[in-house]
Amino acid sequence: MALLIGKPAPKFKAKAVVEKNIVNDYSLENLKGQYVVLFFYPLDFTFVCPTELHAFQEKLEEFEKRNAQVVGCSVDSVYSHLAWLNTPKTKGGIEGIDYPLISDINKTIAKDFDVLHENEGIAFRGLFLIDKAGVVRHQLVNDLPLGRSVDEVLRMLDSLIFFENNGEVCPANWNPSKKSMKPTFEGLEQYFTV
Repeated sequence: MALLIGKPAPKFKAKAVVEKNIVNDYSLENLKGQYVVLFFYPLDFTFVCPTELHAFQEKLEEFEKRNAQVVGCSVDSVYSHLAWLNTPKTKGGIEGIDYPLISDINKTIAKDFDVLHENEGIAFRGLFLIDKAGVVRHQLVNDLPLGRSVDEVLRMLDSLIFFENNGEVCPANWNPSKKSMKPTFEGLEQYFTV
């Protein structure tokens, strides 16, 4: 797997569904100046996937408060995305999802982000936190049966924002209510001193 941390996110232009409309040239370039949470999921009309898409929707306001755009991507067509968006949650659909869904029908985006499961022709559950300059700052890839924690994605976003604003680093299990530390030996000593 390619490590994209610290590198510009791969560029692409693709069809996407945005607010139930088909957009022919969706690009991350248009999102510069805000954080992006780009996540890949295997397929529309499957089982773990709708739980994740709804979980992101439930926390969408929290991402928006942090100037972050959530974007989903799968190898399905925009027409499949639209059909799934028009299917009620109680029937396994994603009705009510408001964030963009990219169609990677040619599998080039998943390949460029190195999350394509070649044997299956679908994407692993890849997630990329991209900063305001378009640089990948966090990446995580789960196997197909393992759903993500949206709360952990928010925690990582908070960590990045905190570091950018304060220059201090965020230790294990850090959250905004916990202390950070200066990235020095003295800072580490102070962190472990109660």
